[in-house]
Order: sequence, then structure tokens, then C-alpha cells
Amino acid sequence: MNHPINILVASPVDKRNKAKLEAAASGCRLFFSGGNDFSPELFRQAEIIFGNPTLNQLRFAEKLRWIQLYSAGADRYAGNVLPDSVCLTNASGAYGPSIGEYMLCMAMSLMLDLPAYHENQRSHLWKDTRRVKHIAGSVALAVGFGDIGREFAKRYHALGGYVIGVKRTPGEKPDYLEELHTVAELDDLLPRADVTALSLPATSETRNLFNREKFSRMKKGAFLINAGRGSAVNADDLNEALRSGKLGGAALDVTEPEPLPADHPLWDAHNLILTPHVAGSWHAAENFNRVMNIFLDNLGRYLRGEPLKNRVDLKKGY
Repeated sequence: MNHPINILVASPVDKRNKAKLEAAASGCRLFFSGGNDFSPELFRQAEIIFGNPTLNQLRFAEKLRWIQLYSAGADRYAGNVLPDSVCLTNASGAYGPSIGEYMLCMAMSLMLDLPAYHENQRSHLWKDTRRVKHIAGSVALAVGFGDIGREFAKRYHALGGYVIGVKRTPGEKPDYLEELHTVAELDDLLPRADVTALSLPATSETRNLFNREKFSRMKKGAFLINAGRGSAVNADDLNEALRSGKLGGAALDVTEPEPLPADHPLWDAHNLILTPHVAGSWHAAENFNRVMNIFLDNLGRYLRGEPLKNRVDLKKGY
């Protein structure tokens, strides 16, 4: 490459990672636009963008060749949003440890009935709910077996749980799984699970996958956790399943729509833990450090003319 490569960093970067980036991008021209400001000219110059540009911003990116997302999800760019000449890579692998811990924490909280005890505390009520379950000896379905699903499964297994992985295509079963199945077998697996943990991408196949029909197949008193995409769960049907007592509880870090409207009845459903899409956020510096390491590795590959890792299939959106 004879011309300097223009790299637009459209994401906040701390001093430590900025220094690492400047060292890795020696000979390139770096432009930083990590705030709310939007300069069309910066996007016009960019050959590489590190960040999650909006579709409006991409209209100006005439020289664009590669986007490195800081998210694992890439559904915004699925379809014909990007020309064939643009490569899209995601940050899969950066958030698994964080979200895996979140999902484990939610499973334990629901099993120990902590949402009910929190309600009692707010009401100044000293009351034993007499409801408790344990991970040891319980069955968990890890529905979606990418980085996040694997990290959750490892942790649940380590505490004595029986973990069943569910993925789109067949594969080799790792040691920390007791069983590995495909999504086509999901209906037969749901009645066995005490915990069903979702880390699915947003696709036409996963939209509303968990609806009234799926909830009816789940074990009475089972728990649902969703830390993937909100579109996988029908919020109205989940509200019904919680209020009827079919499900024992649920934990959602994502909803559809998002944010969940303030007047949605799901807010007040019994035994629900609701968090505002923070399980994989940058509140933990390690998450962004892992994202940056993915970008730096791929940048080296790009400059050497090697294939990039974490390439997204634009037809599928992941």
C-alpha cells in the first residue's frame, strides 16, 4: 500500500489504548471522533472505521474498505447496507466472560428467590418465601453457543450444573457440556431445563423464537435469562408466562422494544430482574481492552494483506 491509510476511530478511547493504537498504526493517519460530534469529512476520508457507525454516517464513507465494530452484534448492517467491497468484522470474543458472569449471577439470584426478598425489604417485611433451588444438580440450556453461551456454560458446569448446549449447526461437544444439540431439537429439550439462558443473535430465525408456544413447553417454575438480543423473546408472552406462574422468574438485559416502554406491564411482573443492556458494557475496562486487542490484531492482518478474524456474514448479520 503506497498511500497512507486513513483510520477513523469513532469510539471513545482511553490514553492507554490510544497509545497502543498509535504504535500499531505507525504510518497510518488516525482521526478520532469518539464523542457526539459528527464530521462528514472524517467519514469521507476513512478507509478503516473502528466503531459502530450509523447508516447515515456511512453514506459519506466513500473510501471505506473495512469496519471493525466494537460490538459482537452486527444485525444493523445485515442485508444490502454495505457494498461488497467493504469488509465487516465484529468484536465476538470480547464480551463472553462479562456476560457469562452476568447470566450465572442472574441464574443464582432467581434460584435463591432474591427478587422476592428485595420486594420484601422495600416493604420492611421479614418473610421467608420458602423457595430455593441450587445450581448443583440442575439442568441449564445454553441456547446460542457462541462465545457468550460457552462462557456461561463453563461457569454453570463448574458449579455442578448439567449443561446442554443448543446451536444452529452440529458440532463437537466440549468437556464442560453434558450434551450438545441443534435448535431443531429445542422443543424436546425445553421441558428438561430448570434454566434456559439465551445468547442468540438477531436474525429472522430467532425473532420471537421464545413466545407463548415455547413457554408452554418449559418446565413449570423454570427460569428464563436473555442476554443476547431482545427480539428473541416476545415481551407480552413472557409477561403472561410470569404472571400465570408458568415460569418461576426471568432476567432480561435486553428487550424488544428497547428500552422497554415505561407503561409495559412486564416492568411489574413477579420475579423479574430487568437491567438496561449493561451485561457486556464498558463499565468493566477489561471488556474494551479485549475489543481493542481484537482490532489491533485485525489491523496488523489488514496491513499485511492477511484475512481478518471475526468477519461477519452480511446476509446473516453475524
